[in-house]
Amino acid sequence: MKPSHLKSSFLFIMIMFFSTVSTPFAGVKMDFQHKLTVDNPPLDVVTTPDGKYIFVLTNKGNLSVFDQNGALQNKIHVGDQVDQIKMDPQGNRLFITSRSGKTIQIIALDFFVEINTADAPFKGPRDAPVVFAVFSDFQ
Repeated sequence: MKPSHLKSSFLFIMIMFFSTVSTPFAGVKMDFQHKLTVDNPPLDVVTTPDGKYIFVLTNKGNLSVFDQNGALQNKIHVGDQVDQIKMDPQGNRLFITSRSGKTIQIIALDFFVEINTADAPFKGPRDAPVVFAVFSDFQ
C-alpha cells in the first residue's frame, strides 16, 4: 500500500471509531456560574425551588445562605451534630437533621426583599415605614 492510502485508511478508521463512541454529556451545556466560599468544609447543599437562595451546611454546624448571584446573605449556627439539610417542595421550610442526636429541626423561612422607592411618588411623610405582604398561595 502506498503511504497516501495508509493515511486515508487510518483517517477512515478513526472517524468510524469516534462516531461510535457515546459521549455521556452530549447535549448538555455547562457554564461556571459562581464559587461559594464557606468557613468550613461543606456537608450538604440545598436550593429553594425557584433557585433564588442556596443553603450550605458545614461540618462545624454553620448554615450559610447565599443568593442566586453567590453573595452571602446570612449565616447561623445550627449545631455541631447536624449532618444534613432538606428543603420542602414549596421552599417555605428547611429540615435540619442530626443522626447522632436523633433530631430533626424544622425552620420556617420568610424571605424579605428591599424595594428602592427613592424616585417613586408618595403621599405622607417621606420616611414612613412601608410593608408589603405577598400572598403566593392564592390562585
